[in-house]
Amino acid sequence: MYQSIYKPTLFADKVIIVTGAGSGIGRCTAHELAALGAHVVLIGRNIDKLKNVAAELQAEDYPCDYYSMDIRDSQAIRDTLTLILDKHGRLDGLVNNAGGQFPSSLENISDNGWDAVIRNNLNGGFYMMREAYNMYMKQHGGSIVNIVASVAHGMPHMGHTGAARAGMINLTETAALEWVHSGVRVNAVAPGSVASSGMETYPDDFKQKLKKRRHQVPMKRQATEAEISSAIVYLLSDGAAYITGHTMDVDGGLPLAKENWPVPEHKNCKPYHGFHLYTAPAFLDTDE
Repeated sequence: MYQSIYKPTLFADKVIIVTGAGSGIGRCTAHELAALGAHVVLIGRNIDKLKNVAAELQAEDYPCDYYSMDIRDSQAIRDTLTLILDKHGRLDGLVNNAGGQFPSSLENISDNGWDAVIRNNLNGGFYMMREAYNMYMKQHGGSIVNIVASVAHGMPHMGHTGAARAGMINLTETAALEWVHSGVRVNAVAPGSVASSGMETYPDDFKQKLKKRRHQVPMKRQATEAEISSAIVYLLSDGAAYITGHTMDVDGGLPLAKENWPVPEHKNCKPYHGFHLYTAPAFLDTDE
C-alpha cells in the first residue's frame, strides 16, 4: 500500500489524467493519486506498460482506466478525452508527465533528434493542456501540473530537452494567467536528478555521469520517485488553491551549490520512500 503523507480521501470522486503513466514518475504518481481516492486515467504509448500499472492498481482495488495514445497527435488527444468525458463526465486534474530525451551534445543532435524531443516534451505537453482546457476545464475549472526539469543555467548533454522544458515553464506561466478566470490553476514541478527507471534507458557512459551527479547535490543523493510525486500531489490539491504559474524545484538544493562552499559528503538528508513498489535503478547500487 502506498504510504502517502496526505489524507486518503484527498481526491475522492476526482478524475485525474497522468500521462507517461507506464513507468517512473508517472507510475508512482498514479499509485499515489489512486491511494488518495482519485479515479486515475493512465495514458502512454506503450500499452503493455499501461496494462501492468493498471493491474498493480486493480490488485489493490483502485479503479483506473488506460489508453494508448501519442500526445504529439492532437486529434488522438481529442478522441481520447472524448472517451474519458463520456465515461466520467468530468476531468479534475492533468499531470502532464510524458516526455523523453537522449544524451547528446548540441553539435551532434540531428534535425530528427531535435524535432522528436521538442515535439514530445513541448508540443505534446501543450496539446494536452490546450485540449483539457477547451474540452472541460474552461467551463468547470481544474488543476494542471506540468513535469519539466531543473534547467537553470543550461543543460549540457541535454540541450534539446532543456530548451523544451524551459518552454514548458514559460507556457505554464502564460496559461496560468490566461486561464485563471476559468478557475484553472497551472503549475509545474522541476525535478533534479531522480533515481527513476528512466535512467536505465541511457547508454552506459552516461549512466556513469548520472552515478556521480549525487556528489554535486548539496543533499548528496538523488531523489526518489515518491519525492517528486508528493510535490505533484500538493500542487493538484486544494491546499495549493492560491498557487498558480509557479514552478516548484525538487532538486536537493542543486542550484545553491557553490565552488567556494563545498558541502562535505554526508548521509543526513534521508529520502522519503512512500511508493511501496519502487525499485532504484540497479546501476546506482554499484561502486563508483
